[in-house]
Formats: sequence, C-alpha cells, structure tokens
Amino acid sequence: MWMGVVGCVSAQVCVQGWYRPIKGKDKISSCHTIMDLKIVFAIVCLCALSITSTEARIPKCCASTRNVHVQTLMRVERWDVQESNGACDISALILHVRGMKYAICAHPRVKKLLTWLKWMNKH
Repeated sequence: MWMGVVGCVSAQVCVQGWYRPIKGKDKISSCHTIMDLKIVFAIVCLCALSITSTEARIPKCCASTRNVHVQTLMRVERWDVQESNGACDISALILHVRGMKYAICAHPRVKKLLTWLKWMNKH
C-alpha cells in the first residue's frame, strides 16, 4: 500500500510538472528517475527495518572463554547459557557482573561453581 502511495505521488508530481527536470534529460526520463530513486529509498528503509527487528538481529556470541576468579564469581548478578548448536560456535556461560560494563564469557563448567557459591551465600 505504501509503495502505491509513493508511485501515485510521484506520478502526480511528474504529470503536474512539480519537479525540476534533470539537466540534459527530457521530462519522461526525469520522472522515471525520480520514481526509481523513491522505490530504491523505500527498499533500503524496509531492509533497515528488517535488520533492526528482534527476529533478524545479529546474535552476539562469545568467541572464546576465559578463567574467572572466585571474587568475580561472587559479584555475578545473572548469567546466560550460550549453546554451540545455534548461531554461535562455542558453548559458553555469559556472566553479567555487578560493577562491570561488559559481560564475561566463561567456560560452561563454571556454572557448577557459580551455583554452589550462590547456594553458600544464601545459607
């Protein structure tokens, strides 16, 4: 529907002469150029919209894991599990640490130690 509106407006502009002809070109080719540019612009906008939607987002994956100190594990607020069977190449535990701007990628076996530490803090 939106594309039809663009084409209709472009056709009205060209028919009624509300445009400035491109230097060295006749009226008809100038109108087609204007409509072609509007169609290209509309397609680019739709592509940008589809990339920014939640389903088409590029996933952020851990490329590698690192060792994490126990003091850092004590400050973990939450964690997410990254599986290697999806868009990401390796399995990892994404740790969101209090006071740190970025998440830490740890080996999945750290989850056992992390759950034990959280259990010890509660008791």
